Amino acid sequence: MPALSNPKHERFAQALAKGKSQAEAYAEAGYKPSEPNASRLTSNDKVQKRVAEILDRAATRAEITVASITDRLLAIAARAEKSREAPMLQAARASLMDAAKLNGLVVDKSSIDARVTTPKTLNDFYGGESDA
Repeated sequence: MPALSNPKHERFAQALAKGKSQAEAYAEAGYKPSEPNASRLTSNDKVQKRVAEILDRAATRAEITVASITDRLLAIAARAEKSREAPMLQAARASLMDAAKLNGLVVDKSSIDARVTTPKTLNDFYGGESDA
């Protein structure tokens, strides 16, 4: 179901899906506060279907986790290893490395170029002449 054709109804449905109360969602949608009207709009079939759709999409996004991605990468690696052909073995290796990185088992090295200089004399350190 696409967004509701009435923009206020759509904002109301989105606010309900975010967990707002009926009254809060009604006011957030741009209506004058009214609990009876908020309750009536909540019972609207189109609004109920839209809220359900928004919540369903959110649940689907929540299912994509590090564990689910790792499982998929390992499945790709297992299928690729079965072929024993060089390009497929490279794909298997890449999938395994991606899974390892995703789970923190491999950390890419980074180099730090730091130069430490020390003063040759106290004058260099203090930036001028010393009393000594």
